[in-house]
Amino acid sequence: MSKSKEISIPEQVKGYSQVRLDVDLTTGKVEKTTLSEKFCRDWIGGYGFAAKILWDELKPGVDPLSPDNIFLFAIGPFPTTILPTSSKYGVFAKSPLTGMFGMSISSGSVGAQARRAGVNLIVFRGKSPEPVYMVVDDNDYYLVPCEKTLWGKGCWETEELLREEFQDQRLAVMAIGPAGERMSKMACITNDRNRQAGRTGMGAVMGSKNLKAICFRGTKSTKVAQPTEFYKMAKKLIKVANGPATAKYRDLGTPAGITSYNKLGMFPVRNHQEGTWEEIDNGAFTGDTLNIDWVVKKVACTDCSIACDHITQVPKTHPDYPNLFASIDVEICYSFGSACGNPDWPTVFKCVALCDDLGIDAISGGVTAAMCMECFEKGLVTEKDLGYKLPFGSTKNLVRFTEEMILGQGFAGEVFGDGTRQAGIRLEEMGQKNAGFYGMHIKGLELPAFDLHGMSSFAVGESVSIRGACHLRNGAYGLDAKGTYDRFGYDKPLERGKAIKNLEDIYAIIDSYIVCKFTRGIYENDAEMAKVYELVTGIPHTEESINLRGDAIVTLSKCFNIREGWTRADDHPPEKFFKEAHTKGPAKGVTLKEDGYQKLLSGYYEARGWDTETGIPTDETLKKLSLDFVIGKLKPVSGGRKK
Repeated sequence: MSKSKEISIPEQVKGYSQVRLDVDLTTGKVEKTTLSEKFCRDWIGGYGFAAKILWDELKPGVDPLSPDNIFLFAIGPFPTTILPTSSKYGVFAKSPLTGMFGMSISSGSVGAQARRAGVNLIVFRGKSPEPVYMVVDDNDYYLVPCEKTLWGKGCWETEELLREEFQDQRLAVMAIGPAGERMSKMACITNDRNRQAGRTGMGAVMGSKNLKAICFRGTKSTKVAQPTEFYKMAKKLIKVANGPATAKYRDLGTPAGITSYNKLGMFPVRNHQEGTWEEIDNGAFTGDTLNIDWVVKKVACTDCSIACDHITQVPKTHPDYPNLFASIDVEICYSFGSACGNPDWPTVFKCVALCDDLGIDAISGGVTAAMCMECFEKGLVTEKDLGYKLPFGSTKNLVRFTEEMILGQGFAGEVFGDGTRQAGIRLEEMGQKNAGFYGMHIKGLELPAFDLHGMSSFAVGESVSIRGACHLRNGAYGLDAKGTYDRFGYDKPLERGKAIKNLEDIYAIIDSYIVCKFTRGIYENDAEMAKVYELVTGIPHTEESINLRGDAIVTLSKCFNIREGWTRADDHPPEKFFKEAHTKGPAKGVTLKEDGYQKLLSGYYEARGWDTETGIPTDETLKKLSLDFVIGKLKPVSGGRKK
């Protein structure tokens, strides 16, 4: 590991615009301030900016859907440079879905256009008295009423209408649909039609503030601290990004992983009842089949050399969804495919298109549908309730359920329209005991495309995620898939904990830069990631110092959750993994063991320097991370979070 060195701050930070906008939606006032050099150095961008601001400026215990919640938009120092996959943005708030730290990241053109417009950070407060959209156009920042023009429309039409209004097809638009307007706790934000800030219900926070969309365009340039050296490194990274390191994302897209994870018994089927699927074994539902039979175009985001976005088309002759286009990745193949026992590709495409346009997270949406299907087969939800049958393998009725769920219509919308945790609560209130058992979520956020029965390391890695069930906070699934540790065992808890922590820390930096995790393999090591930051910003960072900042960002986010009512019990997978085993495949007969899981969880806490019993960061650790301002403030807020 590189030795740390004294960090000196240049008078002017490159890369960043250092512009922060504070928008009071209640009054319509927009205030512009400058981010300090120290703030940029310590919190990097995106995720780090949000962690510090939400801790400092959000009153503990607020209702996530009240005007008191804060909604943040943030980018890092890299958009509009030639660094691969650097046109990304993040949105952050207290999550209505989890009651904890909410965050979601999206690609497309928004990050680059926001930087051209000259902003690094926007903080929204209050609630507009009427629906509005925000415009950031170089030095012009203003709100436009839109109740009669955009409110009630889908994300796709909203984007098209705004580009027409401005007569500019380069206008970057991030918008909510009807689901966000009605404040579904699963609501997402859509940009560039096929890109979503999907997870943790950030679209609902926009809806609660009567904020329909945010638009960006501009002409400002980005200055780089060491242009010659940066150009050389960026060109090398682009070359690697065009090679084997990212080939699977370019060729088959993320669905390339379907077959390999199915062979390991890790691909969830029928609401995680199994980890292997006959429809994958026989070749009907694989990445190869998807690409050969359905994909018609591969699309790259701004500043991306990979083009992982695979666009599918249903033929014009299809009886139900003629000429339907959809953007498909592996998470969607799971959520509306294998999790629902549905091998019909056009049905998957239609459900995804509904989610993207009407505005909910398609992972949460599909997992919620899968919960309803299992409840239907268990008799906890009936044909009389829904008005139709919904067993696993449903096609047209799955589409019908999805639309009703998104729009909040009928039994499907009223019970399942806010995700699995709320559905479990509502069904149990209706007398269906133990219905929550079938809701596959952690902290309220629905699980991604990994079955945890035979993934003991990732069971911990996914559960400790500060935003709920997530494979993008630490990537610990690789520890199980690659055989780094015994995926059915619970040995080496501290060693595993350190491995999860190290991944989590560098992922926090990636999400603060913000760049795509598909390019994490193009860097030789963390030192090179630190170097590219220094070349752009002029702020020196080493491998050691940059990882320390990642540690601080994760720990501060954890402190936010503790303040909102988190306890150790929240870092836990669904009970199904402990009580119901697979009947076939590599994980046949396997369940997670509670004592083993708890041992690994304590190992992770120890690796982080958090109390091994409570999971609360110690004062010593907080001081080491320069988080002294947190000390003495980790008492949970009474009534701050609803379980």
